Amino acid sequence: MLDSLITSKTRKKLLVKFFSNPKNMGHLRGLAEEFGESTNSIRKELNNLCEAGLLLKSEEKNRVDYQANPNHALFTNLQDLIQKYLGLDKLIFAVLERMGQVSQIALVGDYARGIDSGRIEVQITGNQLNIDYLLNVSQKLKSLIDKEVVFEIRSSITDPEALFLYNQAD
Repeated sequence: MLDSLITSKTRKKLLVKFFSNPKNMGHLRGLAEEFGESTNSIRKELNNLCEAGLLLKSEEKNRVDYQANPNHALFTNLQDLIQKYLGLDKLIFAVLERMGQVSQIALVGDYARGIDSGRIEVQITGNQLNIDYLLNVSQKLKSLIDKEVVFEIRSSITDPEALFLYNQAD
């Protein structure tokens, strides 16, 4: 879906990086290394996204860091689009459907850092959770979203990079 809307692979990677988790930051050389692309192609797309106001940049010494602009009018729309592209909406629905008393669902690992690796790591907290259901739903989700989904039940979510997808109080 996103591939037909955004034909630049570099731009798609940058949007996933910055809009999958608004805490994610990156700098030119680090992004080029992470994506395995030239600094010129990364620089061009970063400049385009900054010009559009979608990214903010902060300069410190000889390094420029980039981050999503949460005040941009399209911020929530892009975040929703990226989460749908990653299949996070289907993941949340599948977990809440028959999992038990779920307190929190958090995205951790590569996708929490904005790396489109094909392996989604999810931590879940709650009471009387149906662990057997996770094995079945993991396989279902793999066929639905074409990504490996790994679930882990925890007593609490302590990963500082965790992106909370669901909180019982919400």
